[in-house]
Amino acid sequence: MALGSPKVSIFGAAFPAKVSTIAIAIGGLASFFVFGLLLRLSYPIGSSVSGVFYGNATPELVQVPLSLSNHTVEGLYTGSDVSVSDQNLTSHSSSGGPDAVASENIPPPGFDSDKKLLVDGKEETAEKKTDIGSGEGEGEGDTNVSKAGDTPSVVSSPPHDDSKTASAEPGTGLFKDECDLYQGSWFYDPEGPVYTNNSCPVITQMQNCQGNGRSDKGYENWRWKPSQCDLPRFDAKKFLELMRGKTLAFIGDSVARNQMESMLCLLWQANCCFQVETPVNRGSRKMQRWLFKSSSVMIARIWSSWLVHQFNEKFDYAPEGVTKLKLDLPDERIIEALPKFDVVVLSSGHWFAKQSVYILNDEIVGGQLWWPDKSKPMKVNNVEAFGISVETILKSVATHPNYTGLTIVRTWSPDHYEGGAWNTGGSCTGKEEPILPGKLVKNGFTEIMHEKQATGFNRAVEGVSESSKVKLKLMDITEAFGYRHDGHPGPYRSPDPNKITKRGPDGRPPPQDCLHWCMPGPVDTWNEMVLELIRRDVEGGKRNS
Repeated sequence: MALGSPKVSIFGAAFPAKVSTIAIAIGGLASFFVFGLLLRLSYPIGSSVSGVFYGNATPELVQVPLSLSNHTVEGLYTGSDVSVSDQNLTSHSSSGGPDAVASENIPPPGFDSDKKLLVDGKEETAEKKTDIGSGEGEGEGDTNVSKAGDTPSVVSSPPHDDSKTASAEPGTGLFKDECDLYQGSWFYDPEGPVYTNNSCPVITQMQNCQGNGRSDKGYENWRWKPSQCDLPRFDAKKFLELMRGKTLAFIGDSVARNQMESMLCLLWQANCCFQVETPVNRGSRKMQRWLFKSSSVMIARIWSSWLVHQFNEKFDYAPEGVTKLKLDLPDERIIEALPKFDVVVLSSGHWFAKQSVYILNDEIVGGQLWWPDKSKPMKVNNVEAFGISVETILKSVATHPNYTGLTIVRTWSPDHYEGGAWNTGGSCTGKEEPILPGKLVKNGFTEIMHEKQATGFNRAVEGVSESSKVKLKLMDITEAFGYRHDGHPGPYRSPDPNKITKRGPDGRPPPQDCLHWCMPGPVDTWNEMVLELIRRDVEGGKRNS
């Protein structure tokens, strides 16, 4: 009866076209929602959204379980000094077996042959993405464009407590928007480095891997991703603005030089499309210096093998010609230059494998590859000497009356000599990708040197008074870079077209460098971290004020 009522009949008669149009619209809308629901279930948008937050690259992550690396520093060292035999510590080599040459068709770590990415133990489909002067006393021995439609896949690392990050500012931890930079993973970034070996003119030839004939380039594309935040790509303009009118100094050995050259290349960025500025060389043999005039930013470098006072003259029963180290006195060249610097990156350690005599309180207490009376035990071996030297230089920096800058201690740079030391057949030949999670072979020498360095850092921090304006930060790169055996020059140390790059018929590898880092390469990540630490320091100072 209701359907036959005059009201309904009049409505239907008066508007027949509108009713049919509405019906069609409702049906189309319902079909659209059903189609959208099916599409959503088939292709989750989470990974696409992650691309917005993680940048425009397509990460293929290698999870790095940083079990040893003590970025909180406290609690790393307990008890008395560990006594380690000199015989076992004279060289820093891995205990791994023969090198395995990577196949050209092996997919990046984390993928199986069907291009399935392992995420938390489960399989998810994903597409594979595609010389300046060496300095005084040195003795150690194209931008890709990401493709549209790439789908990022993220592997998370376990959370890490940042509340105990060591700082010379008592009671100061990380701000809420800051995270531990050293807990994370390596991911493959198809965008590639911000400079090339051809675009930067200051690369030492031994680190110019592409220029020396290395054929693979994948090692240039792996970037570091902290577990709880992003580590931005290096921004030269931002760096120069933060450091306007200031000086950044790298102090240490040839690995410090490696990092300084990386910084210059990142600031130069003289690729096809973008160039910040060509710096002016204002250096001398005593100190290398490069000035960026527009911002009055100076990049400096001081060569200091051990960071403590050294001399060669005869001392007690140690003859002339053997290097002597006064472990309780800092390198006077560093102390003299400190007032000129605003940010200092300190690094050392590898020269403690070289011959030297150790002196404390004007008494010979030990030596490396030198000890005249084998019947008497040494009080200090090379590992313990390293820890003492770190404490000595940091205390001297922190108590300097005319220095109030930021001091960053870059931890031990791991080498990757497998099957021997640098001079006994050790090799990193054929390494083309980061080490897979769980496959890292611990290097005892690296671990103990890292521990002694962190111990020396801790002791220096504990000795700094609350009134000190000097800030000490530990940039703990050691374990994360233990996974980057692919980033060294290996046999590609020179442009000699006749150099040997393969193992011989007897299986022996050619002479190679598994200590320094290719440029571009993993070493550039260190300076991304330096920029982030400077940013935090500047912004933290603004917040505190």
